Amino acid sequence: MSDSFPINGVDHVEFYVGNAKQAAHYYQTAFGFRLADYSGLETGNRETASYVLEQGKVRFVLTSALGPDSPIARHCLLHGDGVKVIGMAVPDAKKAFEMATHNGATKAISFTEQKDENGVLRFSAIKCYGDTIIKFVDRSDYRGYFAPGYQNSSTASNGNGSSTRHKGLGLAVVDHIVGNVELGAMNRWADFFAKTMGFSQLIHFDENDIATEYSALMSKVMQNDNGKIKFPINEPAEGKKKSQIEEYLDYYQGPGAQHVALSTGNIIDTVTTMRSNGIEFLTVPTTYYEELEARVGKIDEPVDKLAELGILVDRDDDGYLLQIFTKPVQDRPTVFFEVIERHGSRGFGQGNFKALFESIEREQELRGNL
Repeated sequence: MSDSFPINGVDHVEFYVGNAKQAAHYYQTAFGFRLADYSGLETGNRETASYVLEQGKVRFVLTSALGPDSPIARHCLLHGDGVKVIGMAVPDAKKAFEMATHNGATKAISFTEQKDENGVLRFSAIKCYGDTIIKFVDRSDYRGYFAPGYQNSSTASNGNGSSTRHKGLGLAVVDHIVGNVELGAMNRWADFFAKTMGFSQLIHFDENDIATEYSALMSKVMQNDNGKIKFPINEPAEGKKKSQIEEYLDYYQGPGAQHVALSTGNIIDTVTTMRSNGIEFLTVPTTYYEELEARVGKIDEPVDKLAELGILVDRDDDGYLLQIFTKPVQDRPTVFFEVIERHGSRGFGQGNFKALFESIEREQELRGNL
């Protein structure tokens, strides 16, 4: 199939945070990211401070305002730390912008060219759910740092150059990014991805697939033509008590990115180190691992080690996957991360939904939000 809206992968994910310097230290120390580039007062940027963190093909940008009147400061006041920009690598940022807006997307950033001695960086952006934007990035004629105005962290005088040598924890690529939207909005945003960028529906889960005794949600997974970009979209469904989606919407003050899933080639090693670095993960009862291989079939990993770490397993027609979810990484119960290792499976762990959501509900109850 010819790709009418080519996307080469996730270029970066930018988080607006209250204190980028401290957040950068956290993601380096706990998640194993390497500090690559920096923009701030030392590089001539008088408005913001941004730290570019890399591991494998994953690139996070952490940005804070340097004053209270910035839209970034207002974003953090409203939402807390959260995903503002989902950057997608495209061969032509101008054409992508023109096609998306022609098909109904709302402009966020007009087509822009930024130049320095390293070439030309081209980008544009459209609005997505909530205050999130999707940015089209073309680096074909740019060989510099993250963007003009950035410097390598070892040359910028921000006191963080030594951390560029971090060896990483095996996180390789962004597997998918999940968005939470309000009740009744899931179909509208699924149509948005289909109409503006030519995405197709990979999977649809209804309230019978994702439900516990107390809460439920519905989800549609949209992907682009080459399958490199996947956006599951969740909305709450009616239940006896407040769902995790409603809790997110309450504390994020509206729709936004719920979690970023990061792929690894060795989830046991990755999660073992993350745990030792202080990352907290959701847990499931030990009974989950009783007769595990009878439920999901033969797997290569030792079940006792998976049980020790709390890693979940699921299988579909194409193979199996292993996955685990962190607890929220800030005080508001909003953004968290998934670590996933795929062995052929293209799914999202449907067989784990009940155990996972019961674990989330236990956390909600502790917070007084169930």
